[in-house]
Amino acid sequence: MARLPKLAVFDLDYTLWPFWVDTHVDPPFHKSSDGTVRDRRGQDVRLYPEVPEVLKRLQSLGVPGAAASRTSEIEGANQLLELFDLIRLQQKTGIPFSQMIFFDDERRNIVDVSKLGVTCIHIQNGMNLQTLSQGLQTFAKAQTGP
Repeated sequence: MARLPKLAVFDLDYTLWPFWVDTHVDPPFHKSSDGTVRDRRGQDVRLYPEVPEVLKRLQSLGVPGAAASRTSEIEGANQLLELFDLIRLQQKTGIPFSQMIFFDDERRNIVDVSKLGVTCIHIQNGMNLQTLSQGLQTFAKAQTGP
């Protein structure tokens, strides 16, 4: 089996969900009796369609996930992570950067984080299973060299 990262890190806005949590939705958020997450105005708040499956796939491979975001709406982002049943690591992992993979939609973050030795994958239209597979292949190739 190909080498796997010890940690998969995801940006939030336009990577796990299709909006900016600090401008496009209105916290606080709540989960309705039907399981739908909504903002204060009652607007539905959703993940990209394949995100739950992406996270299940990583879990089945034994790769923990974490969230990293530049959002100014920290409380709202944490609330959404909790409501969507996404686990956020809030302590240092001790995992070397070379053993991490990072998914983000912003090129500037990809450039900055790749300088640390993290395998970075630029997200074009939200996180999906194909992007996860390609990212894991890129990570495995980086581990074995050219």
